[in-house]
Amino acid sequence: MQKEFIQIFRDKSMLPIIILIPILQLLILSYTATFEIKNIRLEVVDHDRSPESRKLVEAFSGSRFYKFLGERDAYKQAEDDIAAGKADQVIVIEPDFEKNLFSEGKAGVQIVTDAINGSAASLMAAYAVSIIQGFNEKIVIQKFPLHYKGMPVEVSSSFWYNPELNYITYMVPGILVLLITIIAMFLSSMNIVKEKELGTIEQLNVTPMTKLQFIAGKLIPFWIIAMIDLGIGLLLARFWFGIVIVGSPVLLVSVAAVYLVLVLSLGLFVSSLTETMQQAMFISWFILVIFILMSGLFTPVESMPLWAQKLDLANPLAYFVRINRMIMLKGSTFMDFYKDFFILAGYALAMLTFSILKYRKTAA
Repeated sequence: MQKEFIQIFRDKSMLPIIILIPILQLLILSYTATFEIKNIRLEVVDHDRSPESRKLVEAFSGSRFYKFLGERDAYKQAEDDIAAGKADQVIVIEPDFEKNLFSEGKAGVQIVTDAINGSAASLMAAYAVSIIQGFNEKIVIQKFPLHYKGMPVEVSSSFWYNPELNYITYMVPGILVLLITIIAMFLSSMNIVKEKELGTIEQLNVTPMTKLQFIAGKLIPFWIIAMIDLGIGLLLARFWFGIVIVGSPVLLVSVAAVYLVLVLSLGLFVSSLTETMQQAMFISWFILVIFILMSGLFTPVESMPLWAQKLDLANPLAYFVRINRMIMLKGSTFMDFYKDFFILAGYALAMLTFSILKYRKTAA
């Protein structure tokens, strides 16, 4: 352990990478890794140019979700803008919109959306439909008050755990788990293999320490560093992002301690399998990409195919992302996730055992 800490502090560039880079990543990714749809670039083709069509255009241009680019004289111009990636959505108002609205009781509005991103297109279309429905209800109230009977059911909403529906509140706990996982995995996966490349592994093998002592000496320093990164991340979440840990911080740190043993053991196992740092980094990144994309960090696990959900049962990142969000945002207690915790603990014990057995001590 003393040797590992000496090596860490001896490399002047290593410590800033271990501590500062995760902080910068947390600050950047928490603002950018979002599925919220804002600043939708909107163009309007108004073939009617009546007072009522103007009100509809104002309803869109006044929305906080839209960035109104202006009106186009012809639909072909707006279509070309969508094809060129200059616009995301076009609202086309039919000729005689106002006349048809009041004489026939209905009028047509076309919504054209760039659907290259299917999930974003669904949200953009839902925003547009919602604005048109609101406009339609105002028309009915103003022009046909005798026919308007109001909403049969009055709905009032309240949102638990994230009342302001702030996506950062949802993402920060998950990104924090992601960052400490990456740090722990890469540092541990390159550890033993670095000794192999430098030729110092033989010197360690002839010492009287056991395999368990060797693995502990390799694991504990990086476990401490990862826990420090976690603590810094939790402080940033509280004082920078304003996210208060609703649950028990002690419980959160305890679960994190077990989780990091699992990740570090997995990294050491990879390190013992490989002969070069390049091989270790490639395998670690391959494993992490699968873990990250299937963790539920960005997309719900429930939306995945059934076979992927079954495969995700072996993903430790998915368990801790879920647990971390439950403790930080919901104030969940141990009994709310004890099954996930025991799976993580069993996983950690198994990986630690594999790491110890895999390391070959050729001399004693």
